[in-house]
Amino acid sequence: MTTTPSDPQSRTRQVGLPWSALLALGTAVFITSLTETLPAGVLPEISASLGTSSGATGQAVTVYAAGTALTAIPLATATASVPRKPLLLGAMAVFLVANTLTAVAPGYTVMLAGRFLAGVAAGLAWAILAGYARRIAPAGLEGRAIAVAMTGIPVALSLGVPAGTLIGEQVGWRAAFGAVSLVTLAVIGWISVSVPGVGQPAREKADANRSDLGRESAKSPLRQTLAVPGVVAIMVTVTTFVLGHTIMYAYIAPYLQHAGLGSATDAVLLVFGAACLVSIWYVGRHVDRRLRVLMVIGALLFTFATAALAVTTTHAIVWVAAVLWGLGWGGAPTLLQTAAGQAGMRRSSAAADTAQAVLVTLWNAAMTLGGMIGGLLLQSSGVTAVAMSAAALGAVSLLIVGKCYSPSVLSSPVATTAHQSSQVCS
Repeated sequence: MTTTPSDPQSRTRQVGLPWSALLALGTAVFITSLTETLPAGVLPEISASLGTSSGATGQAVTVYAAGTALTAIPLATATASVPRKPLLLGAMAVFLVANTLTAVAPGYTVMLAGRFLAGVAAGLAWAILAGYARRIAPAGLEGRAIAVAMTGIPVALSLGVPAGTLIGEQVGWRAAFGAVSLVTLAVIGWISVSVPGVGQPAREKADANRSDLGRESAKSPLRQTLAVPGVVAIMVTVTTFVLGHTIMYAYIAPYLQHAGLGSATDAVLLVFGAACLVSIWYVGRHVDRRLRVLMVIGALLFTFATAALAVTTTHAIVWVAAVLWGLGWGGAPTLLQTAAGQAGMRRSSAAADTAQAVLVTLWNAAMTLGGMIGGLLLQSSGVTAVAMSAAALGAVSLLIVGKCYSPSVLSSPVATTAHQSSQVCS
């Protein structure tokens, strides 16, 4: 795509990281992450208000994840020719409506409908947010831009959910969701003012890749994306890594109770969250030069930490494991989304966005499946089996990263040759 000096993307590349735009995107990430997990913090209040059991109310999280997982890929494919800025604004507008519907829901069914709609909007937003951050960043700093945008995830978990829970306890769960709607409205205005527009990814690089696209025209956009070397390996890593993390994280409270640290659950999670923030900071500074190395280190730290939790409940080791787990996990969203976008960009921007949509779908599916598998393991075999399963999945992720990711490709997101691309497992 040819740019001119007046093109917003060209101006962005002249002045460095567009901080206001990236922070706006990061706040959008924060809102979607917060909304997904907020019901867990106000579960008793929702149950009492709607007259439902805790188990039924807990499906508010499942329905949200289902809405994201079921629609991310179809929506990303269907909107590949739509300019990114109005598409993102539209997704956030739907998100605003969905959260408001949840806040004013007169009954359980309407509440679930609002949650599903929010999940659909979040799926579309997530499918384009990382790609948007990458495309407005200066050349060579795409990974750092994604890291800034993805900071919204740990902030939502470490600060947003506790704040939402406090609002729910003091004012009511409806006020908590209403507050999210107000923040969403502000972010829509922020994006409108600060985020530069970018074109239709399906049309970018069309001339440069015309012969290649001609050969692949019979394939669907999804099949074209999955055929790009490296994409399948990255998606398998997403599935195993997120599945392992969720199996352990969803049932960390029972584990800590078993270890005699039940009263310190909040403190352990705070230490974990702080380590995640350190990881995101470090990954953001180095992802553009050391992507593969950081992915190996992250998988290694996660595997070592969960293996330690599986073999001992010694308090000092549990605390250290929480730190190592956070260091290994915190940068994972940035690393995996950078890798997916980098692999997809070898074909086109549209393929990169489709790869992000596949990642979002698998991420949410792994979260849902992880909660189910972890619960079954906890009931049948206890907390040790939960930790061992998480460690085994971490080891699989480590193996895939170590064997299937080419150092020459993942060491730098700068344009690679077809020969280099072929070195990545497909």
